Amino acid sequence: MELAESLKEFIEEGQDWERKNTSVKGVSIVRMPPYRNRPASLAIEINPTKEDGTPMKKKGVYVMSVVELQAFREIFRNEKLDNLIKTLEDVTGKKPAGKPAKADVVQI
Repeated sequence: MELAESLKEFIEEGQDWERKNTSVKGVSIVRMPPYRNRPASLAIEINPTKEDGTPMKKKGVYVMSVVELQAFREIFRNEKLDNLIKTLEDVTGKKPAGKPAKADVVQI
């Protein structure tokens, strides 16, 4: 089944808040319920997975348009975000989950 056909079927027959995984790890499609004057719609949920395949967060980031996706990409490319998260980790004493960094890797 073609992607567009599959998505049309999902929006028409899927349940509210139903989630379908995609072939891209950490990306799923969510059927959003109707809201006020907006009919049911689809959103991309981005929620990276841990090494064991479980989601890193309870809920991911929902993206519903190309404009939103471009805005998120721009934010994530901002070097100031790297400095902010490192400082946040230093202040709170929290380090990222997962494998520890190798000793020969310089953390910037």
